[in-house]
Amino acid sequence: MPDGLRMSNVSHEFGSNRVLHDVSFDVAPGEIVCLLGPSGCGKTTALRLAAGLEKLQSGHISINGQVVAHAGDYVEPEKRGVGMVFQDYALFPHLTVAKNIGFGLKHFSEAERQEAVTNALAQVGMSGYSDAYPHELSGGQQQRIALARALAPRPQIMLLDEPFSGLDVARRADLRDTTLHVLKNAGIATIMVTHDPQEAMYMGDRIIVMNAGEVMQDGTPESLYFRPENRFVASFFGEVNQFSSTVHNGVIDTPVGQIKAEDYSDGTEVDVLVRPEGLHIADAVNGHDIMANVDAVRALGEVNLMHLTLQKGGHIHARVPRRFSTLNQNSVAITLDPEMTFVFPMS
Repeated sequence: MPDGLRMSNVSHEFGSNRVLHDVSFDVAPGEIVCLLGPSGCGKTTALRLAAGLEKLQSGHISINGQVVAHAGDYVEPEKRGVGMVFQDYALFPHLTVAKNIGFGLKHFSEAERQEAVTNALAQVGMSGYSDAYPHELSGGQQQRIALARALAPRPQIMLLDEPFSGLDVARRADLRDTTLHVLKNAGIATIMVTHDPQEAMYMGDRIIVMNAGEVMQDGTPESLYFRPENRFVASFFGEVNQFSSTVHNGVIDTPVGQIKAEDYSDGTEVDVLVRPEGLHIADAVNGHDIMANVDAVRALGEVNLMHLTLQKGGHIHARVPRRFSTLNQNSVAITLDPEMTFVFPMS
């Protein structure tokens, strides 16, 4: 890949703690890639290594085909053409918005600096705020200014570290949408660190799921959600109903129905994970239905979460459309959606 960012076989340790284990991925110009995983999985360390805020110990990093870091060699952050947005904004409180944005543009002429500041403010929808101070702005507005400051030098790579986590729900949704369109229009290769699966699916062309310093899976939001390669990825993208069973005659019996398992030999012990939306709920039509009692129903925006107790025993959750005819019934029938059902051998 001649352009964009590439990290190859990167490993990193803090003392005796190895936080990255042979991590490799690339980001093409105009592509937004989200590093997703729990706290301590190594995603922020990967971002800091790409930025040059940590010196690389093993592997190499290149930007637009030029190696900027490998063991024994190091290009300073300011020479990498990288823009970075932090979750705490990191604005200078004693400087106006215009001076905050222009602070890193010392190599620009005065006319170029003013033009870059004006253009960056327009990109993030903050024209007219150049003379304001950070304390006069809301959290969402401050984060827009932080994004404008990162965009102003026209970076080759953009790095975002949990940029929306300090905002309330409404401001987060608004700024997330703005940021997505600004970055896409700018055509910048972007890495964004997040621990929020929904945010990663909203923002990312690709998602790299990490755990314990390793890449668990790298793919599109659709492929990770519908074709997870392991139980960690399947369960990280939301709640799952989990059952344990054994393959018999190419079939797995679960309390919510049978699943074909032609890829597994008889006697294999497996875990079956079913997303709540993978349980289809309907009226009972005959005595062969798998039945469950309705314990409670909770509205979650466009869907309802149903708390169910199987009549054969066991508590499960199902997600159903907001307008659903069986919500007021005491019991319902259940069928499985194979696309939302995942089988993994027990480890």
